[in-house]
Amino acid sequence: MSFRGKIILVSISATIALYALVGGFVGSYVRTYAQQPINDSGAQIRIFESVLQHIQNDYVDEPNLEKVRAGALRGLAYGLDPYSSYLTADQVKDFQAKKQNTLAGIGAEFSQISYLYVVSVIKDSPADKAGLKAGDFIEYIENKATRDVSLYDARQLILGEAGSGVKLRVLRAGAKPQTITVSRGNYKIPSVESKLETGKIGIIKVYSLEDGEANDIKTQVQNLTKQGAQKIILDLRGVAAGTIGEAASVANLFIKDGTLAQVIGRENKVQQTFTADPNKAIFDGKVVALIDLGTAGAGEVIASALLDRKRGEVVGEKSFGAGTEQQLFTLKGGDGLLLTVSKWASASGKTFLGEDRTNSGVKPSVEVKKPDTPEPLDVEDLVDQQDEQQQNPQPTVTPTPKVEQPKPTVQEDIQMKKALELLQDKSAVRSGE
Repeated sequence: MSFRGKIILVSISATIALYALVGGFVGSYVRTYAQQPINDSGAQIRIFESVLQHIQNDYVDEPNLEKVRAGALRGLAYGLDPYSSYLTADQVKDFQAKKQNTLAGIGAEFSQISYLYVVSVIKDSPADKAGLKAGDFIEYIENKATRDVSLYDARQLILGEAGSGVKLRVLRAGAKPQTITVSRGNYKIPSVESKLETGKIGIIKVYSLEDGEANDIKTQVQNLTKQGAQKIILDLRGVAAGTIGEAASVANLFIKDGTLAQVIGRENKVQQTFTADPNKAIFDGKVVALIDLGTAGAGEVIASALLDRKRGEVVGEKSFGAGTEQQLFTLKGGDGLLLTVSKWASASGKTFLGEDRTNSGVKPSVEVKKPDTPEPLDVEDLVDQQDEQQQNPQPTVTPTPKVEQPKPTVQEDIQMKKALELLQDKSAVRSGE
């Protein structure tokens, strides 16, 4: 090995050693060191040095160690969580200049579960109009496979000039794979809506918890109270966007005292606590919140506060599980690491983003599943189904003329129905009881 090659090798080893600190490993080589503790940094460094030596000495072509280094850094972040990411020097410059704020999106919140995953879709946004739904997996953005890129990179691929189109290959449980084109553009998040139902029950539909929404929700609560509302349903279904501070302010409208939410850092240390201010609580009647799989982050803050403070029931389906904060660490050479440094948590300290789907999200106190919510299905199963359909296409059948059928009736909102029953004291039966 040349002296220059050794220098590069040592440099890359030092960089990749970061991976050891988070317990990363390379599958085939972990078995070699299976008897050593996973979080033994020395053992992990030796594994990576061995991999790099094989690349340098045995790879069929002269390796481009710059690409090897970049790939290793991407792997470091990928092994942590969907929201941590390695950024190139150009991406760091764009991030610091907030270039992404000048580009148009499509109106959806994303995460990553092997592929790009749609957490929620904003009402009347380009994504909504194009037919994208919460729970969809996006297999390709244009011709780029989302399983090969980070969540950060996938989001950048979605952004673009207003009016331009982005082609998405969508996998959806119970449906054939489809390709849809979404026109990027500016969109407005719907304002908070409210109405008064029979039984002096006020219903508040929330679409976002970005800055300023708490004041709007406060106004709706006050208006409903003036109209005679004595009980309130807070509809948080599909609410994923927003800040933890804004969500805590909304929870404070209904909760007079105690902890509402926390920000948890390394070694489970509490970095910030949001506590209720008695002077800001304006409603002391019964409260029920509605959540579903599209509820995440800020929406989960409110739902968990109601449960932890025993302030009201939470009806619906287990929420998605999100809420993290990242910090950009610039590296030598200009590239960077966007690293998750803290997580949002409930008053009891349970983080919404867990190690896996089973340990993530907020579980409702009264579980009511919507009929159109797909059964939990691994994305790999969706891909396998797609491959089977392509390999075994159904024979073409000449369609017979169809008799026009009457339009289907609007599907009953059984989650809202249950919430109304609880407040009307028609049924107070919890799931599992």
